[in-house]
Amino acid sequence: MMVGMKVEIENNIIAFDVQYGNREKLSIQIDSIGLITVKAPQNTNEKTIIRAMEQNSKWILAKLHEILEVQKTPKVREYHGKERFFHLGKEFFLHELITVNGLGEEELKNSLKKFYISSCKKIVGERIRIYQQQLGVKPKIIEVVESKNQWGSCNSNKKITFNYRLAMVPIEVIDYVVVHELCHLIHMNHDRSFWRRVGSIMPDYKKKQEYLTSHGHYMTL
Repeated sequence: MMVGMKVEIENNIIAFDVQYGNREKLSIQIDSIGLITVKAPQNTNEKTIIRAMEQNSKWILAKLHEILEVQKTPKVREYHGKERFFHLGKEFFLHELITVNGLGEEELKNSLKKFYISSCKKIVGERIRIYQQQLGVKPKIIEVVESKNQWGSCNSNKKITFNYRLAMVPIEVIDYVVVHELCHLIHMNHDRSFWRRVGSIMPDYKKKQEYLTSHGHYMTL
């Protein structure tokens, strides 16, 4: 189970996720784009988690500052086995996603792109089958494309397209984009009725929007 929480550290409001599981000790992890995850034993109370964040506040703030400094300079992607890329919200070494042996940089980039396209088609197809039943709609055409400025789109012919880079974000964020586009089969614009429909399926959709706004630009090749 994943729960979102916040804590104030030196006048900074720090948002983080808490992942409960079968573990003995609590740990704090910060990924390369600044997302903080606290992994805690089942039934750990909120005070214990907040205290752990406060006790590690110097390390957390230093790490976030370090990441912010790196973010000021655009990252030049390198395609080798030790370079890390996102898949479903988690970071993997390139060699964990595709075969790297004997391939040049351009071949590796093309191979990785094919991996994301294939992964996106599979995941989006699975999620659409779930949510189209809940919404009582069905798209006529579903495509996975490359786009620089859209995560998804829907036209009046009931054709829905998804950006292949969605395969890089967490599954719950993919779900939001799927629900968003499926709701356009009912409401073509972004009026109140549209957002009420989205909210009826995904009450925390604004959190997913914030993720795409804050971290979407890191999901690149």
